[in-house]
This record gives sequence, C-alpha cells and structure tokens, in this order.
Amino acid sequence: MIRPSTIAAITILTAASLLPSIAGAEPATHSHEHEALEHETFSAGEPGDPNELSRTIPIIMEESDGKMLYVPDRIEINKDETIKFVIQNHGELDHEFVLASVEDNLKHAKAMEMNPEMEHDDPNAIRVAPQQTGEIIWKFNKVGQFEYACLIPGHRDAGMLGIVEVK
Repeated sequence: MIRPSTIAAITILTAASLLPSIAGAEPATHSHEHEALEHETFSAGEPGDPNELSRTIPIIMEESDGKMLYVPDRIEINKDETIKFVIQNHGELDHEFVLASVEDNLKHAKAMEMNPEMEHDDPNAIRVAPQQTGEIIWKFNKVGQFEYACLIPGHRDAGMLGIVEVK
C-alpha cells in the first residue's frame, strides 16, 4: 500500500518538474536547435557523422603574453569534408570554440555580453575547462570563409579567433 505522504511527494515533484515548461521558461543552456530546424543547417555547415570522418584537426587554446589564441588559427578545408576537431584547453581559463559565420558569431558575442556564463548545447559550440579536451564533428557543406571564436566576453577581442577557409 502506498502511503498518502508518498503520493503527495510524487505529485509535488511531478508538478515542479512541469513548471518551467508551463511558464515558458528558457533552459539554463543556450541552444539554437529551433533555429537549426528552421534553417536546416548552421551558417558554417552541419553536424557531422562520426562514421564519415575525412580527418582530425587538433586545436589548442591558450593564453600567452596577455593574448588569447588558438593554434592553428587558420585552416583550409575542402567542401563536404567531415572534420573532427579535438579541442584542447592548455590555458588557465575556460574557453569556447564556436564555429559559425563572422556575422553569426558577432551576434552571439553580443548575447554573451549579457549572459557571460551562458552554457551552450549546440553542435557547433563547446566550452572547454582549463586543462581539458572536447570534440566537435562538423561537415563543411558550404564554400566560404567561416570562423571559430571564443565568445566569452573579452576573449575574442584578446585574439581568440581562427579562420576556416572552405574551398
């Protein structure tokens, strides 16, 4: 037999879990999932299939002499390549790797100024803690110039920016 206090506790927990969706609250993470569905792809391509990798590119994030940087800071890729980025943070601060067009990254950087602790749940973005490693698998299905940048306020301005040239 289930006690009335147990039923009351379950009811309260269930109601509490529904409140954010009822109230229309935004999740703690930031996601462009709705935009991806509207546009079908992100500005720099689309999430890649790990079974179709063309190559792996290591990216190092670090701070040096008052600057923040990626190594390498320029990459050439052929259209339709699927790249596995292995992103290593050798620095002492959290850093991000956000892959998009310059326009999209600048727009996102403004949003980050309003919410610097924003967490990302997007396939084209990752925040990596100091001395940690993360991965993004990305298919470049568009020709053009794109960028990867750290959009934590002040980091992009301190030099944390790289260019992807898709030919």
